[in-house]
Amino acid sequence: MYKWFATKRILKGLFMYALLIFIMSALFNSVVETTMRAQIEEQVRLESMRLKSNNTTALQKFQAERREQLIKNNKLDRPIWERIVYRAINTITFNFGKSTIIKSSRGERDVLTIIAEAIPRSLILFTAAAVFEILIGIYLGLKKAQKPGGSMDKTTSLITMIVYGMPTWWLAMILIMFFVYTVKLFPSSGVHSVPAPEGFMYIVDMLWHTALPLLTLVLIGFWGLAFVVRNIVLGILQEDYIMAARARGIPENSVLFGHTLRTAAPPLITMSLLSLLGSISGSIIFEGIFSWPGLGNLYWIAVQQNDIPVLMGDLAITIGLYQAGLVILDLTYGFLDPRIKVGGKA
Repeated sequence: MYKWFATKRILKGLFMYALLIFIMSALFNSVVETTMRAQIEEQVRLESMRLKSNNTTALQKFQAERREQLIKNNKLDRPIWERIVYRAINTITFNFGKSTIIKSSRGERDVLTIIAEAIPRSLILFTAAAVFEILIGIYLGLKKAQKPGGSMDKTTSLITMIVYGMPTWWLAMILIMFFVYTVKLFPSSGVHSVPAPEGFMYIVDMLWHTALPLLTLVLIGFWGLAFVVRNIVLGILQEDYIMAARARGIPENSVLFGHTLRTAAPPLITMSLLSLLGSISGSIIFEGIFSWPGLGNLYWIAVQQNDIPVLMGDLAITIGLYQAGLVILDLTYGFLDPRIKVGGKA
């Protein structure tokens, strides 16, 4: 039964997510505890400075008691396996705590708030680029497969071989040099101008800043997808039912976008969804070039500043979204491909 398969796949996805979080918690345990102990010492020092007492003995007693209390509150006195499990459970339940250095635009240190500000920015840029890449790549791939070996197929295949090995950051720098400093058409970085305009012009200003990085991603992204779609569709066009449809006089566009595209839907959906999932986490280098404050840039800042709570929160959200997408992909594939009998008997 399909319901049994769906249940097992969802449970497997939850198990994999929990397992990855536990592994990350174990890997970052030493760094996390070193940072927490330093924060405890800093907090004890600040609280000691607020005391008006000049008695050294009383001050030392207060520091020792307060330090012991904070260590106990953070479970640093517990066995190492218990500490790892405790932090992993907090991460799984999205209880990331407070950041050590990074702050949100409003000055808050809540990790979830900081990540919530970065996610929409990555979605605006990378997900929009992935959608354009998918649409252009599928359309171009269908047209290439329609006349294999033609001038369009050869030309675009040559361009694909050139562009496929081209680094995104290199093309980004070339386009910045041309469109920003030569033509002076787009801004070089950021999400909006400083100071940011208000009302409707705020949206216009954001679109203006998004245009150049979006153009860069789309220009370099759809060629490889089009080549893969071309090879998938080319094999389907040789099937008997496609030849029979052409022999019956069905228009070529109906054959191409109806019969062929429907058969090629499962692998195309797989590639499209994986592209969308990969776009959610952003890109460290690309966001750095355009100073785009998304998840990738946030991850890099957290690594540089050793802000482990933000780093763990960023990884947890990214892994969770990716695992959820893989589960949805597997469940969708069973509906799209009737040849697959998931969870049932042949």
